[in-house]
Amino acid sequence: MSSILTSIKAALSGASLPGAAQAAAPEPEAAGPAPASAAPLIVSAGAGGRRHSPSSVEELELELLLEALFQCHGYDFRGYERAVVARKVQALRAELGLATISALQSRILHDDQAYDALLRTLYVTPALMFDNALEVSMLRLSLGVGLHGAALPRVWLADCAGAQQAWTLAILLEQEQLTARTEIYATVASDAMLTEALQATLPMERLGELQSNYVRSGGIGKLIDYFDVSADGLRAVLKPHLSSRITWAQYNLVTDASFNEFQMILGHRALPDFGPALRKRVLQLFDDSLAPFGTLALDRPLDEHDPLARHYKPLLAHQSWYKRIA
Repeated sequence: MSSILTSIKAALSGASLPGAAQAAAPEPEAAGPAPASAAPLIVSAGAGGRRHSPSSVEELELELLLEALFQCHGYDFRGYERAVVARKVQALRAELGLATISALQSRILHDDQAYDALLRTLYVTPALMFDNALEVSMLRLSLGVGLHGAALPRVWLADCAGAQQAWTLAILLEQEQLTARTEIYATVASDAMLTEALQATLPMERLGELQSNYVRSGGIGKLIDYFDVSADGLRAVLKPHLSSRITWAQYNLVTDASFNEFQMILGHRALPDFGPALRKRVLQLFDDSLAPFGTLALDRPLDEHDPLARHYKPLLAHQSWYKRIA
């Protein structure tokens, strides 16, 4: 076994899987952003251009799983923090009752439901409405300052954490009297996530929990006032004048290019799992997409040695929300 593993590792470290380095991203569909575009793939420095050199059978299995996900479906998680990816993959493997990551790879190649489950597992954790009081406070502070001066402001929820994150933003825009002229662009990675977001409703049994979140984050009045309740009283949907301001689209933050100019980009939920090279690429994407004097929300402060840092000034000390100044 040891000699076989040594041979496999030597082959992997010498070159990528056939065609991986030159793999072209799938052509985008006419309906909207596709899983990958013609934007260049990010390849880290090192022997053979590989992101990671496996040192065990388990790590090798994980490397091959991520390669298979990219080669077969166009989603590139190879630049994510490997420890985070390993933990999430192992949790899904156990949930599905599979003995090895190799068994999980076989399942995702032949079973669409398993593939969707893996994509969800590796994606941003779904949000609940008003679940982060600090985030809501920063939004209340920055929406008025950052958007009132723009004629037709646009806000990008990059790798949106589900419908409830977008609903939270829509409600805050309503409270700031910005709804009528502000467009929210909420992007997600897959068709399944896009369908789920478009069909999402609010279960009424969760209303008490969400109302508590709302009040704790500084909300006044009743959260349900922003929703229409179904005839049976079991579910609610965001009022049409709010939901109509949200444009949902499929978009791959790892490989797609800039698609618009925004007055605000909220990327703080997407970035924590990214490795250094991928993080650098996505920060450049945000910089290419942010309008002058726009607001950028990150998961942690910019490195002062990053060339992009000179373009931004913190909105508040010790916070990773920035205003573009150059």
